[in-house]
Amino acid sequence: MFLGIEIGGTKLQIGVGAADCGKLTDLQRATVIPAAGAAGIRGQIERIAAPLIAQYGIRAIGFGFGGPVDRLGGRIVKSHHVEGWDGFPLVDWCRQTLGLPAALGNDSDMAGLGEAHFGAGRGRRVVFYTNVGSGIGGALVVDGRVYGGSRGISSELGHVRPGPQAETPQQIVELAASGWAIAAAARADARLAAALQDEHHCSADRLTSKMVAASAAAGNASALAIFRRATQTYGWAIAQMITLLAPEVVVIGGGVPLAGEAVFFAPLRQEVDRYVFPPLRGTYQLAPAELGEEVVVHGALALARAQATEGSTAGLFIP
Repeated sequence: MFLGIEIGGTKLQIGVGAADCGKLTDLQRATVIPAAGAAGIRGQIERIAAPLIAQYGIRAIGFGFGGPVDRLGGRIVKSHHVEGWDGFPLVDWCRQTLGLPAALGNDSDMAGLGEAHFGAGRGRRVVFYTNVGSGIGGALVVDGRVYGGSRGISSELGHVRPGPQAETPQQIVELAASGWAIAAAARADARLAAALQDEHHCSADRLTSKMVAASAAAGNASALAIFRRATQTYGWAIAQMITLLAPEVVVIGGGVPLAGEAVFFAPLRQEVDRYVFPPLRGTYQLAPAELGEEVVVHGALALARAQATEGSTAGLFIP
C-alpha cells in the first residue's frame, strides 16, 4: 500500500491505496491554516500520516503540491498561498521524519496522471488535463506519462496571455476565467453583488463563484454574462492548446465546472469550436473529470508506487 498526499493552499488530503485501480482504501482530510505556514502543514502531515503508515504498512509516499516544484531534486520551488515552502526539501524531510521513500510532483501534473490512468482519459493516448478553481492549471499526458518540458514546468494554461494586447504578466487567462476571477466580476457588478449578498447573507468579500453559478443557473442575466466572458477566454486558451497538441480528450476538473452543462460546458464547447484550428474540429472530446476531489491523490499514489517498485518515477514522465 502507498500514501498519496495533496498539499494545497486551503486543503490537505492524505489517501491510502494500491495505486493500480483508481480506488482509495482510506482518505483523511484537513483544512490548511495559512497563518501557520509550511511548518504547520508539515505538522498536520506527520500527525495524520504516522498512524496510517503503521496501520497499512505503507511502502512509499507521493506528493502533489499546489505550486511549482523541482521534481528531480525533491524540493518545493514556491508556494503562492502559504509562506515557508520556498526551496524546502520535502522528499528528504519525508525520509527523515516518516522513514519512507517519497516522490514529488506538481498538483496539476498529478491530477492529469490520475485522470489519464484511472479517470476520463483512460484508454486514450494523448490526454490534456486542466482544472478551473481558484486558479487554472494544466497537464499533458502522453502514453500515460506526464510531459514536463525541458525545465519541469509546462502546460501552464492559466498563465497564457490571451492575445498580444496582454502586455503584462498580470493579464493572463487565470485572472479572467478562474473561480477567483468570476467572484471578483460579481463583486464589481453592484446590482448582482447586492442580490447575492442578500440571498446568501454574507459580505461582498465572501461571494464565491459557486454562488454566481447558482444565480446563472437560475437565469440571472448578469451572472450568465460573467460566465460567458470567463468561458470565452478559457475556451480560447483550450483551443490554442488543441491546435498545438491535438489531444484526443481534454479532461476538465476543479470546482468551477460543477456549474454544469448549461452554464459552463455548453458555452465552453462553443468557444473552443469557434477558436480551434478548423481541421481539428470533431477530433477531440471535452470531458468532465471523473475522480472528483481526490484526483491529485490518485496521481500521487501512482507516483509513490513507481518510486517503491521501480526505484524511480522516471517512467511516469517524459524527459
